[in-house]
Amino acid sequence: MALSRDPGLGYEDEGVFRGEGMPRKLMPLCGLAAALAAHAPARAQEAAIDPATIALPNLVFTPNEGTIRDYGKYFYFHRDDTDFATAMADLRECDGYSRNLSFRNAGTYANVPYPYAGTMAGALGGALGNALGASIADATRGAAERRRIRRINLRSCMSFKGYHAYGLPRSLWQDFNFEEGNARIPESRRQRFLQIQARVASGPRPTLGELVE
Repeated sequence: MALSRDPGLGYEDEGVFRGEGMPRKLMPLCGLAAALAAHAPARAQEAAIDPATIALPNLVFTPNEGTIRDYGKYFYFHRDDTDFATAMADLRECDGYSRNLSFRNAGTYANVPYPYAGTMAGALGGALGNALGASIADATRGAAERRRIRRINLRSCMSFKGYHAYGLPRSLWQDFNFEEGNARIPESRRQRFLQIQARVASGPRPTLGELVE
């Protein structure tokens, strides 16, 4: 097997995969490029949606002890100076990470304990690490645990992208959000809710219920 010595690439004596001609350290970059390319068609669809056709949900309420206590369960996102298409793409991406882990790998959440913490690679690496022990968690905690993991992953992903989370009473939250435990919601309904969430995320800055990290 051929060896490569290229100080300019920052590695030495790295094996080149037989028949592929690609250094091992470059393989993850190709995977990342493929993942980014996969989002291109969806982004084109998002750009074609007119946010003016999506009504803003009711976000006005009077906070009380009960609603404040449940902000960690029932929340939505907002980021200043964000257009609808960008918000939609971000929500779809973070929902995709949360959805896959919730149903295929309902494990417990763990922070990223290595130098990639604070990077997108670290966020994804931590998400993949959370898949360990999935079958045990699913058998013992079931739907409630999947909902908890979804909330953590979704909030972590959107926070990484610079969005702020805001709490709502459940009665208002459920008008444009959803939970998933033992069953998925229909895809058409999911996408409609994500569109409303994107409208809110790119709309006027909320005045109530901001969650402090």
